[in-house]
Amino acid sequence: MEDQNADHLRDKLIRKWHEASARGKEFTINKNNLFVKVNDLAGFRILHLYTRQFQRIDACLQRIFAEQMYRVVEGPSARTWDDESREYFRSINTRFVKSSTLYTSVHYVVAPNQRTKYTCEIQVRTLAEELWGEADHTLNYPHVSKSLSCREQIKVLARVTSSCTRLVDSIFLSHNEHKATEPKKPRRKARA
Repeated sequence: MEDQNADHLRDKLIRKWHEASARGKEFTINKNNLFVKVNDLAGFRILHLYTRQFQRIDACLQRIFAEQMYRVVEGPSARTWDDESREYFRSINTRFVKSSTLYTSVHYVVAPNQRTKYTCEIQVRTLAEELWGEADHTLNYPHVSKSLSCREQIKVLARVTSSCTRLVDSIFLSHNEHKATEPKKPRRKARA
């Protein structure tokens, strides 16, 4: 696994070097700023069941960041390809980025308030989105699969994942709506 992680980092640095060159910019990543310029060397992933839980997760994260004096460098930023997901994030004032790769996740980049400079990435996604992300990351990232059928199946999996997430959202919406309209049972008095 360690060799695979080193290969992923090498590939990422080469991609960033090519991107900088293509824009006519200088490649500025070095050993002194690696942990600031490459945000996902350290990270956390928060998994949840349904989309609307994100608002509570975000509120909790914001309180933790404030308490621990972490600076939010970037985010929250919802990466999504799905129009309905984008509409949800728009409705709760969360910035979103169109994802052409069918990747779906909300990202934060945070930095501690200390002398040693580094950043950390926090990803928040549903369990279904995690399934797709792990399959895609294993088979199709950082190098796109050479198998056309594999690439097509990953696209289908993204759509099934989105449908699964929507179904779970609907189940919880129905459940919560039913609970809200259900008559409350009278409480029994405790016996002495």
